[in-house]
Amino acid sequence: MASSQKLKGKWALGIQPRHFTWILRDRLAVCERLGGYGDAHRRVRRQEEIIWTKVNGFDRCFSLIPNNANLHNYDEEDLAWVHRPFRGPEDGPVFLSTLYSDLRLLTTQGFRVIMHREEVGDHVSGLIAGYLVWSGMVTHHPEAIMTVEQLLSKPMG
Repeated sequence: MASSQKLKGKWALGIQPRHFTWILRDRLAVCERLGGYGDAHRRVRRQEEIIWTKVNGFDRCFSLIPNNANLHNYDEEDLAWVHRPFRGPEDGPVFLSTLYSDLRLLTTQGFRVIMHREEVGDHVSGLIAGYLVWSGMVTHHPEAIMTVEQLLSKPMG
């Protein structure tokens, strides 16, 4: 039995991941790595954030972390995941096209996707801005950048 099934009361709802933001309402959201990253990473927090993710109907956790951190924890809590290690622009257009195709496939098939990297920084912001242009939701690059900056409430560097 997954540990989230044993919890009662307010703990059964988990806690919202840090910097959680909807990109496409009820379809695609981004956040900081579940449980935090670096010295701020906490096992209990990770478990509570995985519980929150499941309780809130997310079907997939889309991990962009370059290594396989947390993936076995997702398995333990029965949270389906996709791992696409993203280093940044050096991954190139073929990688981004595949990543964007995966996102579009999941979100258009009704899946609720939560996507994370260690932090919601410029790599995630740029990736999301690129996705908005690639998918045709936004036609101009400056508009995509402004949209992502507004959604995430932070300027891109």
